[in-house]
Amino acid sequence: MLRAFAILLLFASPALAQSGGHQGHGTAAAGDAPSTRAYKQANDKMHRDMSIRFSGDADRDFVAGMIAHHQGAIDMAKVVLQHGKDAEIRKLAHEIIAAQEKEIAQMKEWQAKRR
Repeated sequence: MLRAFAILLLFASPALAQSGGHQGHGTAAAGDAPSTRAYKQANDKMHRDMSIRFSGDADRDFVAGMIAHHQGAIDMAKVVLQHGKDAEIRKLAHEIIAAQEKEIAQMKEWQAKRR
């Protein structure tokens, strides 16, 4: 999980640095490369989905936000699989998808037990 989070930060950091915050940092521009547009779309979706209604229950709120966060990692890994060429990074993307899907399933199971 920590490795996936580090990769997520790696991809998100340039966009955050350029924007100075979360608002508007992912908006795709006409001149962007296809991979850049795809990363920005994935990043925008992740941040929208992470805007959860907080319950005051730290465990519930963590799980709700992390499901969206993990899905964002999956979506970004799929971008590198579509556009990337480096074998090591493509392997890492496959590993991230598998790990994050497993953790999402675990978190959804946890949520289902507590409804």
